[in-house]
Amino acid sequence: MGHLYIFVALLATSLSIINAVELTFELPDNEKQCFFESIEKGTKSTIEFQVITGGHYDVDMELTAPSGQILYKDVKKQYDSFTWTADLSGIFKFCFSNEFSTFSHKVVYFDLEVGDEKPLVEGMTSHDTAMTLMETSAQNTHEDLKTVLDYQTHFRLRESQGRGFAEDLNERVMIWSIGESIIIVIICIGQILVLRSFFTDKHKTASAT
Repeated sequence: MGHLYIFVALLATSLSIINAVELTFELPDNEKQCFFESIEKGTKSTIEFQVITGGHYDVDMELTAPSGQILYKDVKKQYDSFTWTADLSGIFKFCFSNEFSTFSHKVVYFDLEVGDEKPLVEGMTSHDTAMTLMETSAQNTHEDLKTVLDYQTHFRLRESQGRGFAEDLNERVMIWSIGESIIIVIICIGQILVLRSFFTDKHKTASAT
């Protein structure tokens, strides 16, 4: 499954219209990794994460405010999403932990969005100005493309998760098949030796008489 982690290239995609980061990383067993983001007071943010491969597809996640207050904490989650509004400006820390696992490496994906999306055209959100047909069409197309991008991301995650599960199952089936083959060979050799011993004993008895 090592080649699967080629997918673990840091996606780190920053969008100009919204401060968003997507990251896929490998989380070894018995380890904890933390990430930090500077967020201004009153800014609404959303973090979404999902375990792609490894073990039971679960991970511990904790989000801490600059004051030290724990805003979110959950254990052994496969996926989740959390939205909050910053009460003060500062560095927010979110940590993913695989310390409860003794041998399973995990591949974790998370998407962090900070702030509201800016309008495509200045003044588009103002109630005093009406959008032209072109602006309305551009806005609708933009929303549709955002939806398509979101669906594509989730489908790719599911595809990667399914591929990892299939490769892991294939490896287990192969090991089980090899084990069964070895057992069958040992049984065959044992049967041959037992049958051979029967004929050897009869020959020795006939010679003695």
